[in-house]
Amino acid sequence: MMMQNENTSLTPDLKQFIDKFEPVKFKLMKCGIEIRGINDMPANITHAKEIIEKMKLKLVVSHNAEMLSYRGFEVNNIV
Repeated sequence: MMMQNENTSLTPDLKQFIDKFEPVKFKLMKCGIEIRGINDMPANITHAKEIIEKMKLKLVVSHNAEMLSYRGFEVNNIV
């Protein structure tokens, strides 16, 4: 399920990441996407970083303690 913000468009790198990672639920944000509802946070964050590195995408994974409450993390464009 995708929650969309009309002010945001997906960059080619984000599109490639979404196709490869296949998140069940994510929200578009100004600088990237927020992926929510993740059960195994450490494994999924590591997997996201591996995809970004392997595909040489201009993206970065961001996570903080607040996001842990809704089991989420962000994947943002590098500007």
